[in-house]
Amino acid sequence: MLAAVQRLRRREDFAATIRNGRRAGRGALVVHFLQSTVEPAPADQPSARAGFVVSAADSGHPVVGAGVEAPAVDGSDGSASRPSPLVDATGAFPPRAGFVVSKAVGNAVVRNMVKRRLRHLVRPHLADLPPDTMVVVRALPASATASYEDLGHDLEAALTAARRPKSREGRR
Repeated sequence: MLAAVQRLRRREDFAATIRNGRRAGRGALVVHFLQSTVEPAPADQPSARAGFVVSAADSGHPVVGAGVEAPAVDGSDGSASRPSPLVDATGAFPPRAGFVVSKAVGNAVVRNMVKRRLRHLVRPHLADLPPDTMVVVRALPASATASYEDLGHDLEAALTAARRPKSREGRR
């Protein structure tokens, strides 16, 4: 199981990773990898993430996890506020992962089995990723019949390919 701070939950985070991230498909899955940097924004604007500004006013509630600092918790005894556990001392979010397993993979039992396997396989890789990294793993229908070892090899190969910097040469 992934820790709560390591999970992608918001639709905007999934969309930003899939749209703006690097994609690599191997075997039974596709990995979308986005290593974003939080750029300084004007004082009246929330921080920019993944090339666009996300405003808390757009959704009607504070945006946590999209480049905006999480609200501090005030102590009831009048003590100073504590920083949010979602961000570290530098203001960066820990690496996070999300999973997309469609109905094409199989029924609910099969989809949940694939998600559990992928969560377990991704966990050690998150420790190797830099802060402010988002990974979305999309399971293809072949993942329903793939063995645990095959999913592990496919995930490792796809993450390696997605993290590889783009070459200066174009395709021929």
